[in-house]
Amino acid sequence: MKLPLLLTTPLFLLFSLIQGNNNPNCDAQDHGSTLQVFHVFSPCSPFKPTKTLSWEESVLQLQAKDQLRMQYLSNLVAGRSVVPIASGRQIIQNPTYIVRARFGTPSQTLLLAMDTSNDAAWVPCTGCVGCSSIAPFAPAKSISFKNVGCGAPQCKQVPNPTCSGSACSFNLTYGSSAVAANLVQDRLTLATDPIPAYTFGCIQQTTGTSVPAQGLLGLGRGPLSLLAQTQNLYQSTFSYCLPSFKTLNFSGSLRLGPVQPNKLKFTPLLKNPRRSSLYYVNLVAVKVGRKIVDIPPAALALNPTTGAGTIFDSGTVFTRLVEPAYIAVRNEFRRRVGRKVTVTSLGGFDTCYTVPIVAPTITLMFSGLNVTLPQDNILIHSSVGSTTCLAMAAAPDNVNSVLNVIANMQQQNHRVLFDVPNSRLGVAREVCT
Repeated sequence: MKLPLLLTTPLFLLFSLIQGNNNPNCDAQDHGSTLQVFHVFSPCSPFKPTKTLSWEESVLQLQAKDQLRMQYLSNLVAGRSVVPIASGRQIIQNPTYIVRARFGTPSQTLLLAMDTSNDAAWVPCTGCVGCSSIAPFAPAKSISFKNVGCGAPQCKQVPNPTCSGSACSFNLTYGSSAVAANLVQDRLTLATDPIPAYTFGCIQQTTGTSVPAQGLLGLGRGPLSLLAQTQNLYQSTFSYCLPSFKTLNFSGSLRLGPVQPNKLKFTPLLKNPRRSSLYYVNLVAVKVGRKIVDIPPAALALNPTTGAGTIFDSGTVFTRLVEPAYIAVRNEFRRRVGRKVTVTSLGGFDTCYTVPIVAPTITLMFSGLNVTLPQDNILIHSSVGSTTCLAMAAAPDNVNSVLNVIANMQQQNHRVLFDVPNSRLGVAREVCT
């Protein structure tokens, strides 16, 4: 029996506001070095679903995409430390939060997925065969556009580059998709900041179903990322506040540069040579209610040989913990809710309830930093039908090197600061509106 669509919780609002009569301010302008962030399914987004999904369909669809995301992240760990521009692994994803960016002279506004686990930016270009973008970038309309030459240093970071004349291009395959793209440069404007000669991938042809419509803004800390190309401007520092699903206009903010809020607590950023672009941190323990659960140290430890450890990621929706850690958290969560309450499942979520519950808090304990998650950050639920699930899951075991991933639902309504020069990550509660 399907649950009614009359729900009152974040996932309901995420998928029902799409079809509602709300009139959010979608024309609000970015300012300074701060960009608005909005959810890909927001009323302001052209990428929102064309039909309203039931609650179960919504949850299962998001979780299925998370499975692909986890496979992708683990492939990155198992692969090279330098990520190729516009690799198939980059474009198979469906990142959750998007920002406005303007390319070219005069500028053309594009909506780019904000992704902390990728380096290079890429966009679909006009004439692309197989691209589904609503408004691709038109290089012919930009007087500042140019191709990157085969002898340029950036071209050497693309695996197996090919040359058409003197221009650098590449061809990749991944899963059901094949991609052909050019390596190019043009003016990029973020909020009011102009960035001349920004290097990115201009997609020319795709086949298969893996390529999402929007482009991507890479916020990783490797070559060709935004941080690498704007070190003088932003000093490799940024923060974001991801809006809750239940915010009407889904508007958060991406703040670029060293001028940041000062009411944050910090944990060291760690480096892992298996994937130098990812933002690793030291998760030392997890507390459910007032109890620190029993997790084997190896389940949380950074492992430079395998790439295992804990990362913050903006593109995964639900936090994943390696199985020993998840089981410990889940079992204590169930115990705190009460053993007499029947536990059910929904897709990959194995801790769901069909009666109202009082859930304990969950505290993620990092070196020097504790982040206590309230119920809005750990539960998905429907009041009609009274189905509630713990919004975490075990990392899939069919990957090369499993990671603990602190995902965007658990980051919502927090300011998360990535300070690469000082090798630290900061977190503070903040209502993103």
